[in-house]
Amino acid sequence: MSQSLLQMNTIFISILIEALPFILLGVLVSGVIQIFVTEEMIAKIIPKNRILSVIVSTLLGALFPACECGIVPIARRLISKGVPLHAAIGFMLTGPVINPIVLFSTFIAFGNSWKMVLYRGGISFLVALIVGLIISYQFKESQLKHEHVSHVHMDTFKSKLMAMLKHSIEEFFSVGKYLIIGALIAAAVQTFLKTSVLLDIGQGQVSGNMVMMAMAYVLSLCSEADAFVASSFRSTFSTGSLVAFLVFGPMLDIKNTIMLLGTFKVKFVLYLTLYIILSVLGLTLLFKF
Repeated sequence: MSQSLLQMNTIFISILIEALPFILLGVLVSGVIQIFVTEEMIAKIIPKNRILSVIVSTLLGALFPACECGIVPIARRLISKGVPLHAAIGFMLTGPVINPIVLFSTFIAFGNSWKMVLYRGGISFLVALIVGLIISYQFKESQLKHEHVSHVHMDTFKSKLMAMLKHSIEEFFSVGKYLIIGALIAAAVQTFLKTSVLLDIGQGQVSGNMVMMAMAYVLSLCSEADAFVASSFRSTFSTGSLVAFLVFGPMLDIKNTIMLLGTFKVKFVLYLTLYIILSVLGLTLLFKF
């Protein structure tokens, strides 16, 4: 038992070390958006048309090298600034997957092959587009748990910079507790749930995809490192199953779910989870890899 607890502690710390730099980046970007980005600026960037708004926000997500945890506070801040919920969700889903760092790590992990990079990027874009569009028709309000937004008016750059840092610190402690809870649960599941059980039932195409998605959820890896884990399963699972692992994990895992539940209303998180699962599973089965 003591050995298991030691292993759990090691996994817990490694998850925190992996996630913290991206959480810090996320809250700093959130602080910049809060203080320096106005509602008028956002209105100029995000189109009014729902389809175009999802496409544009999904492409904007590719510019932010944030993990699935670090992207949550950014998405929350964008919504509070007036970005439509469906556009922010498109941004949130692609940010951890379709960014240069993640795609390059995927390229390296799979032997300098562009094939898996294109599969991962393309399916991720389609999933974000599908989920964003469904959300746009189903939910008309922001779905944030806390709607209040403070409006700060300052004249000097120094005062704005100090306000940005203050906001980032508050945001860090706000989302940090959910990261810790999620990392602890993920570490416990990884310690006490044997992955061999999942491997035994993942031999069919459908079951293989589902098992790899479940493994991505349980392992709760940062998207910058998950491609190297996926590549180790090449002899065991099909390409479609590996793509399911690479797309689903950065969009949804244990620690990310805890953070989503701390940010959005429970009903919305449940629907979002369902739509991501069905979209990833459906698309990875539909395409012949």
